[in-house]
Amino acid sequence: MNNMKDRVTIYEVAKASGYSLATVSRVINKQSNVTEETRKKVEATIARLGYKPSALAQALATNKTTNIGIVIPSANYVYIANMLNGMTEVAKAKGYVLTLFVTNHSREDALSVVEKVITSHVDGAVIFDDELDVEDINKISSYQVPVVVVNNTIVGDKVASINFGYEHKIKEIIKNYFKSGDKKMYFLHVHNSGRLLERIEKAFIESHLEEKRSYGILSCDDSYRQTYQDFISFFKNTHQGYFLAYRDSIAMAVTNAALDSGLSVPGDVEVLSIIGTKYASMARPQLSAMHIDMKQVGMKAMDMMTDLLNGGLDEKSFKFESNYLPRVSTK
Repeated sequence: MNNMKDRVTIYEVAKASGYSLATVSRVINKQSNVTEETRKKVEATIARLGYKPSALAQALATNKTTNIGIVIPSANYVYIANMLNGMTEVAKAKGYVLTLFVTNHSREDALSVVEKVITSHVDGAVIFDDELDVEDINKISSYQVPVVVVNNTIVGDKVASINFGYEHKIKEIIKNYFKSGDKKMYFLHVHNSGRLLERIEKAFIESHLEEKRSYGILSCDDSYRQTYQDFISFFKNTHQGYFLAYRDSIAMAVTNAALDSGLSVPGDVEVLSIIGTKYASMARPQLSAMHIDMKQVGMKAMDMMTDLLNGGLDEKSFKFESNYLPRVSTK
């Protein structure tokens, strides 16, 4: 421990070189308004002290923190983690750091997070949150903070958006099933799951009404354990059905409860995972799923953000269409 060296700061470089913090920062950022003599003295001090420039040092010269705020409903979901992975990869390559703001699926908390984003003085914000409205996003951008909204269609002078295409594909899957499938279809409604699932649920209902088919809406917790127990009880009286589940863990709860109840998959019970991840193919039986590459979403969002910050974003709206990946859990 005695051999560990404390990190040298820009303040120590300024003190040791005899120049101001601003001058040292200009040298670090290779700006031209510094004399050659001053530059050599500061660089010699940097070499002698072993100083490594930080984002703060660069920010002093550019008046930018190179910090982008990321607002998400939770970091626990795999698809959110995949999106963050994509954002981090691009941010690192372009010299930005990320600050995470997490909401809890309530409008009050989302608005509180908006205030934190504004007061944190980030250069920009990428927001994946279903609780915020157009007025809330505009409030952030009114403070000259560029915003990229994921999972919503909002555009403006400093606002760009990425949207997801699930509804059309859901209707297509359902109508194709109606041609030969005879099971009753059920949609698993998860409370406080956001507008995306609400839009998909609406598409599910519309498809059935258009074809004059009966359907079921089942409320369930966003929990594997509780959903599994609920469906163990459900399958005591209902022995078949086609179930659309919010995400992989919920879908697995249904398939496992069906198998443990002596039912077959996909003979008696068919299950589709709406927001599929790598775990859909790892489950046994493998889950049929809808899929959007969330890492690519994160990378696209960060590319759009950096272009917004640099005034070079022409297309302020982008849509990712989902793909249907049929596997073992459906016929």
